[in-house]
Amino acid sequence: MTPPPRRQLLRRSISASLSLALAAFGTAAAVVLSSAPPARAAGVPAPSPMAVPGRGATVPFKEQEAEYAATNGTLIGPNRLYGTLPSEASGRQAVTLDAVGEYVEFTLTAPANAMSFRYSLPDNAAGSGRDASINVLVNGGSPKAVPVTSKYGWYYGGYPFNNNPGDTNPHHFYDEARTMFGSTLAAGTKVRLQVSSTSASPSFTIDLADFEQVAAPTGKPSGALDVVGDFGADPTGAADSTAKIQAAVDAGKAQGREVYIPQGTFQVRDHIIVDKVTLRGAGPWYSVLTGRDPSNRSKAVGVYGKYAANGGSSNVTLKDFAIIGDIQERVDDDQVNAIGGALSNSTVDNIWMQHTKCGAWMDGPMDNLTIKNSRILDQTADGVNFHYGVTNSTVTNTFVRNSGDDGLAMWAENVPNVKNKFTFNTVILPILANNIVTYGGKDITISDNVMSDTITNGGGLHIANRYPGVNSGQGTAVSGTTTAARNTLIRTGNNDFNWRFGVGAIWFSGLNEPINATVNISDTEILDSSYAAIHLIEGATNGLNFNNIKIDGAGTYALQVQSPGTATFTNVVATHIAQPNPIHNCVGSGFQITRGTGNSGWYADPPACTGNWPDPVWTNGGVPQGGNGPTDPPTDPPTDPPTDTGNLAQGRPVTESGHADVYSASNAVDGNANTYWESTNRAFPQTITVDLGAAKAVKRLVLKLPPAAAWSTRTQTLSVSGSTDNSTFNSLKGSAGYTFDPSSGNKATVTLPGTSARYLRLTFTGNTGWPAAQLSELEAYTS
Repeated sequence: MTPPPRRQLLRRSISASLSLALAAFGTAAAVVLSSAPPARAAGVPAPSPMAVPGRGATVPFKEQEAEYAATNGTLIGPNRLYGTLPSEASGRQAVTLDAVGEYVEFTLTAPANAMSFRYSLPDNAAGSGRDASINVLVNGGSPKAVPVTSKYGWYYGGYPFNNNPGDTNPHHFYDEARTMFGSTLAAGTKVRLQVSSTSASPSFTIDLADFEQVAAPTGKPSGALDVVGDFGADPTGAADSTAKIQAAVDAGKAQGREVYIPQGTFQVRDHIIVDKVTLRGAGPWYSVLTGRDPSNRSKAVGVYGKYAANGGSSNVTLKDFAIIGDIQERVDDDQVNAIGGALSNSTVDNIWMQHTKCGAWMDGPMDNLTIKNSRILDQTADGVNFHYGVTNSTVTNTFVRNSGDDGLAMWAENVPNVKNKFTFNTVILPILANNIVTYGGKDITISDNVMSDTITNGGGLHIANRYPGVNSGQGTAVSGTTTAARNTLIRTGNNDFNWRFGVGAIWFSGLNEPINATVNISDTEILDSSYAAIHLIEGATNGLNFNNIKIDGAGTYALQVQSPGTATFTNVVATHIAQPNPIHNCVGSGFQITRGTGNSGWYADPPACTGNWPDPVWTNGGVPQGGNGPTDPPTDPPTDPPTDTGNLAQGRPVTESGHADVYSASNAVDGNANTYWESTNRAFPQTITVDLGAAKAVKRLVLKLPPAAAWSTRTQTLSVSGSTDNSTFNSLKGSAGYTFDPSSGNKATVTLPGTSARYLRLTFTGNTGWPAAQLSELEAYTS
């Protein structure tokens, strides 16, 4: 019997077509194969901090990651190693464009008239940064050049860092730019960021884009004073408007009238001091305060209350404008924050803070400040710090990304912080230290937040008696009841380059003195931690209570104990812990564990005490899965980030028993059904094994052959097995025949029981169409 036609004809027809195209156009650059699949970055699946319903900030934008968008650029990452470009990207992946014409293209999922995008340019040799532009194209139309710069990034050396590229420790690579489209684009519109020139910058790395439907500018409230119409401030930004805006604010206080900032960009070179007044803009996309003193660099734009020593300020509302500074270095003594001073009984609402030292550094004593509905981006130090006797104050529904130090912090230096709250915030990518922290404090609440992607020298959530002025003698230590409930932590914790070991996702320190308080951690998810999930270090920590905790994925241990203390654990479930012993504890009985009901996966007796720290094993490469985690009370159930979606095998490492000619196993995971693996001929059985990067509960395989008429119908006999260590394989599906028919797509589906496995192996024992195993795509799905 003559074998049916197969690959030779198909390969010859493609080769011939390509040769004709090259001859006709004279250059490979002119060739476009219309049947080729669209270019994509093919980033590995990773849980998103924007996809946790009911927790974190409710934001007005739809976020899309570059690594999942259409692109002809180069995927970088995933990588969490400090000092590497992908380590500071959201999800630890991004796309680099380094040639004219390279692009990342996003497809809108909702109407939008504006976008902001996060990117990185290389530093220049002097460390002063470089300026360039990148084109924005809508549905392939005329390009719009958007300015980008590296002057707000690239820090070097030791704390508090410098701008000298000759020093060590480069970090803080990314920045954000924003632009409006001029009209509303419909869902389905394609928006492309594309390189038009590499003369100003040799590369452009794109992390993500946020698409937003910005409301029309808000008009002047009735009876309000206008900083332009009434006081002559310059909305073009050409002239210094500091004095004129200050005069308007003073008049507003004296007359009991609101002060309105209309559309425009206003040059402000020093603090605007506010007290008993409302300062309102047309919206943070329209009314922008910016600037810095050209000779005295310690003076810059900021809206401040009076300092407490001068009586403080009260009854202030700041609303609907942006403060976008020009801070390019970190000098801790400079008061160059977007908002500062003491603001009691006051509200900060819908303020965009960017390129200042801190978003809001509040120096008390002061009481009852609320910061809400705001965005804090690209700071050289903290996002927010409640410092020195701040009480009954709140940050809520606020989005923080790329702070140069702690994202949201409370620091009770010398004067107690009492009853403050951080709730419903999203804090992403603090370049140094923690996502959220309280240094001391009494009756503190940190709840309903999302924290992700800690970079170095910190964790996701930190509760500590650390830093100067935190001690029980002054009443500033951790005391009363600290409540941390319904938080989600994703890829938090990381290496500390001073300590040279990992910091946990949730960690505690009694450096100044032991913590002796009630600390309740409940209804919380700790996902894909870079090192330990829970960590104790320095001094002692007593009074910890963990209830309803889901730990899914830890780079080292579930529990890393380096100091004494006491803790109770109830309904704490851990899965996917990298180390075989889930606890590292060298203090022995100095750390007392009380186990309630419902625990699993995190306890061992005896624990490990190795004297050295293992390298982490990161599960980014896929969403951790498996185990039955705890649930909250029915009134407030936790919601995990979405489970794995898409083909888990695409782009993953693959091995084979052998292959014929050029038809290697990598063709079976390249996302292109026109390429294929063919095993060594006439040598059954033959195997192909794919490494999913982490154990997955795969429930379905889709096996494909090239969808071409040159391939006749055939049946291949195969079985499926799985392994967690690539050594011992267990059967997932017994041997059976699967028919591949070109008239129905030339594919077959294999259902699996969902047993967790990292390595999937297909063993072929027959093929009615050719004496070898053949596979163009091996696709793995969890649903």
